[in-house]
Amino acid sequence: MKLNSFKRILIKISGEQLAGEYEFGVDPKIANFLAKEIKKVVAGGCQIILVVGGGNMIRGAEVAGNGIKRVTADQMGMLSGLINSMCLTDIFESNGIQTRCLSNIYAEQVAESFSFRRAEKHLEAGRVVIVAGGTARPYFTHDTAAVSFALELDAEVVLKATKVDGVFDRDPAKYKDAKKLESITFDEAVSNNEIKVMDKAALGLAMEQNVPIIVFNPMKNDNILKVAQGNIVGTLIN
Repeated sequence: MKLNSFKRILIKISGEQLAGEYEFGVDPKIANFLAKEIKKVVAGGCQIILVVGGGNMIRGAEVAGNGIKRVTADQMGMLSGLINSMCLTDIFESNGIQTRCLSNIYAEQVAESFSFRRAEKHLEAGRVVIVAGGTARPYFTHDTAAVSFALELDAEVVLKATKVDGVFDRDPAKYKDAKKLESITFDEAVSNNEIKVMDKAALGLAMEQNVPIIVFNPMKNDNILKVAQGNIVGTLIN
């Protein structure tokens, strides 16, 4: 399957993926590999927006309770995403990629404040833009934030990074006979409880606004570049 090459893409990377071999924090090998792969895409003229989750540190919904309000827990998760974004900004810059971290959470000492116009100017100047802090509102995941920012910044596609090669009809970690699906509809992704590639709110927003999602493994050489060039590496949801 082949699509037209993309001029602007949004990549959603999970905190768990950044942790790599560690149970907590960022694995520098993973971050540097991603930097080198993204550098190839930038060199080809494609503009890149990144949204990074915080699950390698804190998952808001999981720490709520025992005196911690859900709102506070979600804010802690957003700050975890900001920490990951700061880390990737430095690692990308050290690999020769001009990168700017824009935060939806007020954190002027560590990141620029996000605004549509500021992000647009950085993208048009050829810089990678990492949007941190999720939506800055509780009860919204980084997945939903990713789709929202893809819409706001006119990204042509959302690339959802996973540890497997795409969407399967069943969990490939549990079922050896699980089959990879080359493409599925949003209706299938939302209604099938066996498919857990993104939260349902994110999928619903993408379906409503007709934003295609490609689920793929970014940790293979040239996979991000191939997707940017219009090749379906993984599973297309549209």
